[in-house]
Amino acid sequence: MIMTTTAQKVEAEKVEKDIILDIQELSVYYGKFRAVNGVSIPVERHKVVSLIGPSGCGKSTLLRSLNRMNDLIPTARVEGKVLFQGEDLYAPGADPIDIRFRVGMVFQKPNPFPKSIYDNVAFGPRINGFKGKLDDLVEESLRQAALWDEVKDRLKDSAYALSGGQQQRLCIARTLAVRPELILMDEPCSALDPIATLAIEDLIHQLQEQYTIVIVTHNMQQAGRVSDYTAFMNMDADRAGYLVEYDATQQIFTNPQDKRTEDYISGRFG
Repeated sequence: MIMTTTAQKVEAEKVEKDIILDIQELSVYYGKFRAVNGVSIPVERHKVVSLIGPSGCGKSTLLRSLNRMNDLIPTARVEGKVLFQGEDLYAPGADPIDIRFRVGMVFQKPNPFPKSIYDNVAFGPRINGFKGKLDDLVEESLRQAALWDEVKDRLKDSAYALSGGQQQRLCIARTLAVRPELILMDEPCSALDPIATLAIEDLIHQLQEQYTIVIVTHNMQQAGRVSDYTAFMNMDADRAGYLVEYDATQQIFTNPQDKRTEDYISGRFG
């Protein structure tokens, strides 16, 4: 009789669920300060995962570690593993530049380049040596970002001429143009009005058909609307962020298993 260990069962479940991103006991440090402590989260392909929790609990730090953006901070280092398509993103020899093309990032505030709308979208493919028809790729990316109809007659205009919501969708189009497999979003609606926020949320649902998305949000209602799974993070007395609970979003918001999750969602703290 062959005995199946707990670890083997967990790995079998991950294969069955088609896990594209597997965060294993990840800790992130800035110098001696531990910002994130031992977080493990499996992310399924074509799902949206929300990271929620009080300010300062390490949500954005965790997110930035998923495409090695924290490498840009000299004092930052990580322990644990981030397996993307089965490959450890922090293994010796892993190329951070290549990782950032495969794992795209949309930031909190729209940050278009001081270039035309067209050149914003074309920038990544150009530096990545894209050999196809650039005009078609720019149009496809803008269509995916639900922006093409609004800008198709003004592609040579400055990106700064767009509204805040349009600029954020342009930044999403710029991310899509390099054809990532995973998209990270760090509070992408926090600087937008309710109408622009709704447009971004609708876009997230559309993008989910082709991409896997991990989003940081402080908006509980937004997490409930856009995500399939939700991770609630908190921080200990040393201000190190840790994972309290990770489950299907409906479960987290209607029947959380941890009292701390219930207290946060109900507004008792945070």
